[in-house]
Amino acid sequence: VQLVESGGGLVQPGGSLRLSCAASGFTFSSYYMTWVRQAPGKQREIVAAISIGGQTNYPDSVKGRFTISRDYAKNTVYLQMNSLKPEDTAVYYCRASRGGDVYWGQGTQVTVFS
Repeated sequence: VQLVESGGGLVQPGGSLRLSCAASGFTFSSYYMTWVRQAPGKQREIVAAISIGGQTNYPDSVKGRFTISRDYAKNTVYLQMNSLKPEDTAVYYCRASRGGDVYWGQGTQVTVFS
C-alpha cells in the first residue's frame, strides 16, 4: 500500500497550491479519503474529506478556500488550496480509510510566508 503526496512548497499569502496524493496497493474507489495537516506544536487537523460517492466536507477554517476532489481513473486525490494564509503552514498528509483499515502518506510541507 502506498500513498504518495506531492505539490507542496513555498507560497506567499493569497497564493495557491494543488496537492496530489497517488494511491496504490488497495482499492482506491472503496476508501474514504482525507487530507490532514499538522503544524509544529499543534494537533492534527482534518482539512478536507471526500466520500466514496464524492461528497465533501470541510472545517470552517478552510471552507471556501480549499477543494478536495478524486480521480478514480488515476487513483488520485487532490487538494486545491486557494487564498492561502500563514496559518495554513503545516505538513499535509493524505489518509485513506475504510472501517478499521487506515493508510497514511508520508506528508508534504506547505509553507505560506510573506
